[in-house]
Amino acid sequence: MTAPYPHPTQAVILAGGQGSRLRPYTDDRPKPMVEIPGTGTPIIGHQLAWLAAEGVTDAVVSCGHLAEVLQDWLSQAQLPLRVTTVVETEPLGRGGGLKYAAASLPRPDEPWYATNGDIWTRFSLREMADFHHERGADATLALARPRIPWGAVETDEFGHVLDFIESPPSPYLINAGVYVFSAAFTGLLPARGDHERTTFPRLARERRLAGFPLPHGAYWRAIDTAKDLTEAAKELGSQQV
Repeated sequence: MTAPYPHPTQAVILAGGQGSRLRPYTDDRPKPMVEIPGTGTPIIGHQLAWLAAEGVTDAVVSCGHLAEVLQDWLSQAQLPLRVTTVVETEPLGRGGGLKYAAASLPRPDEPWYATNGDIWTRFSLREMADFHHERGADATLALARPRIPWGAVETDEFGHVLDFIESPPSPYLINAGVYVFSAAFTGLLPARGDHERTTFPRLARERRLAGFPLPHGAYWRAIDTAKDLTEAAKELGSQQV
């Protein structure tokens, strides 16, 4: 009988972005420290609670913009898991930053999760890890189908307007900013540069990159602008996420 797949117990959170489109909220704090109104917790607080609920015991937070603000909050908060912070002394790019942070994971020979620091979501990371393992992938990315911010118009073949659809789901899946990586993936990352332009395309060609569609009904939103904050507050007001 095959032993069950051990789910990852370590994770990296990429929290070093400037968050320029979220100003003035990010004038005095990094983007992951922004609170969605009504939730009572910053984005990173939600992420750490989610990771801990999914069995993660150790997280490495990659800091950048206003790193000291995030580090101060982490040092004072009652955290549900062990957290280490790293700060890039020079810009390494997304792939290089991921590699730099992964070097501080406590168990380098085990798989790990990663998430962008501006994502508010909740779904089963264990199911995603099983999906990753079943496909023998080196990397698996969560896939979301966001709503288009404009209303759509449905027509028939003669050009007659049939219906107006407010903010319909996109016909395309997008990278949701949540990942499962094998232990070997760390060595495939560039020391500098963007892994989405180097490592991911290579793995895709070799069929070693998998995409996990978010389960139906799972909440997901990237917090990029003030409008995202407002809409997330409305959405989360009707559910506990």
